[in-house]
Amino acid sequence: MCGQCIQQNITYVNGYGVRYIECSALTRRSDDKILILLHGIGASAERWLNILPNLCEHFRVVVPDIVGFGYSDKPTVEYTMDFFIKFLNDFLEQLQIKKTSIIGSSFGGHLATEFAIRSSAQVDKLVLAAPAGAMRSSTPVLDQYILAALYPTIENALRAFSNMAYDPIIVTDHTILDFVNRMRLPNAKYAFMSTLLGMKESPRLSGRLSKIESPTLLIWGDNDRMIPLQYSREYEEIPQSTIKIVNDCGHTPYVEKPIIFSKVISDFLL
Repeated sequence: MCGQCIQQNITYVNGYGVRYIECSALTRRSDDKILILLHGIGASAERWLNILPNLCEHFRVVVPDIVGFGYSDKPTVEYTMDFFIKFLNDFLEQLQIKKTSIIGSSFGGHLATEFAIRSSAQVDKLVLAAPAGAMRSSTPVLDQYILAALYPTIENALRAFSNMAYDPIIVTDHTILDFVNRMRLPNAKYAFMSTLLGMKESPRLSGRLSKIESPTLLIWGDNDRMIPLQYSREYEEIPQSTIKIVNDCGHTPYVEKPIIFSKVISDFLL
């Protein structure tokens, strides 16, 4: 981690407590570029820790626990895509961020994609790591992950995270315990399942992706069994898009291949 440059903060968005990590060089300049990282469903800001040291050298990095997840509040609401778009808009406004680059993973990639479609002028550059949104049916690995969320035992979580990765050796005890503990928090299961439903009922991306004006990089593991590589084809509709395939990698290249991931996104964003 980056030591003194990482801070954990709480802000309030529409009355909901939102935890976020902020990371930047010790001396912040007014012209610092801003980068927002959006985690996947059932995850938290900690999933990005492996790549923060590199990013903090070049950006003011803001990593929220998206409302409903991590250690942010989990209100009893309908977790629709409209709800999350409003959350992200209001979160950025709360932090006085008018324009930013965004990296989104899985569900966070779906949210980042929708945000870029609707508010392209606010997005400088967009990075989508195996984004959800194009896939409308489940996969066995996603089913295992849902099971682990609903029945958060060490055994279920270990099975899900091991099958999500190309090499299970990268799955740490801390990752498993943190997931289990968070999914046992009040309303965590409800928020997870409501978000799944909200994603399923969200507007199809096909035919709308051309509205994204930001330069866009897609990153996909060649052995992603949660959201397979074949779903990357739909994103070719984005006018300024390129794709980087990471070899010997599963669903989370920023966890499994942090050095490669950091270099690829730094080359793209800088």
